[in-house]
Amino acid sequence: MMVDQDGVILPRLRVRDVVRRGAVFGVIGVVPLAVAALSIGDHHDREEFLSVVGGVFLLFGALLLVIGAFFWWASAGEVRRWRDWRTITGQTGAVTVVAPMCLRVGMLLLVLGPAALGLYHVVDDAPYGSWLYSH
Repeated sequence: MMVDQDGVILPRLRVRDVVRRGAVFGVIGVVPLAVAALSIGDHHDREEFLSVVGGVFLLFGALLLVIGAFFWWASAGEVRRWRDWRTITGQTGAVTVVAPMCLRVGMLLLVLGPAALGLYHVVDDAPYGSWLYSH
């Protein structure tokens, strides 16, 4: 592991890598979302859960993505990992650590939101009495 003169881990983070990792985490997160949705017994409650979760994830995902992009821009390329928290000096240094976290979580939520809404439509179109429809 290489570090620069300030003790920051090299190579520096890149936007495309952070966003790609967030998308991969979102795809992996679809499995627990589906398990959670399918564990709800009532059909109406299952649909309501999926629609609310999908909407909230899309809203907060977009918000976090915009905040993360702004923080990344404001840090002028001095973006750091969580492991570099101890290298922060000054009052505004936390932005350099929070930027990738906001981007990654925002992308994760922007992948999970449409997945929840898509699962909502699958559950809604399921024939009555099927395991997908529930009770």
